[in-house]
Amino acid sequence: MPPTPQVLAHILPPPHVLLPIAAPWLDIAGLAVFAASGALAAAKHGQTIVTLAFFALVTGVGGGTARDLLIGAPVFWVHDGHVAVVCLVVAGAIWLSPRAWWRPREGGAALDWFDAVGLAAYAVYGAAKALGYGVPPVPAALMGVVTASVGGIIRDMLAGEPSILMRPELYVTAAALASGSFVALERLGVAPPVAAGVAAAAGFALRAAAIRWKLALPAYGGRR
Repeated sequence: MPPTPQVLAHILPPPHVLLPIAAPWLDIAGLAVFAASGALAAAKHGQTIVTLAFFALVTGVGGGTARDLLIGAPVFWVHDGHVAVVCLVVAGAIWLSPRAWWRPREGGAALDWFDAVGLAAYAVYGAAKALGYGVPPVPAALMGVVTASVGGIIRDMLAGEPSILMRPELYVTAAALASGSFVALERLGVAPPVAAGVAAAAGFALRAAAIRWKLALPAYGGRR
């Protein structure tokens, strides 16, 4: 009987050894842009710096927290003080920036583009961490989707916005493409850094196309 994720967490090397593809740039990129999307959601409603900071933290760590709890890993941001600092710094930067920088423009609002970058980066990182903790390929790819989506879901719920799950444009599909591509390429023996770059680029490209051209999957019963 294979060891459980809880056992693997104690007998395997630390995550930074298990995940050579999870270079700091990928983890920090996903964290920072998701935190920015959370802060921007609060700023959109004219909230205080405290609310911006809360939204940034919850959005930044929400998906990773759900992933770590599901795979039996230590919750990452509780054991790494840099994570909360990054979220708070991002919230402060958004608070101090001119409002004109974040006004919606043709082709999508800044919030959408920040979210798209975080979606791609975190989907790959989440799948990689799950693989590192002994999760089989298909569930590992789904952990990438959880990592990339849950923070945005929490953000939208708190902001009173329509959930990303209920929007017509491709969103979870883009996360699934990123995480699934990484797992598939890694299983095929592609070098992890290359697999991570290709998979993240594919996920971002699909989400970017969805933002720009309002791409969507067919709805149930033919409804738009």
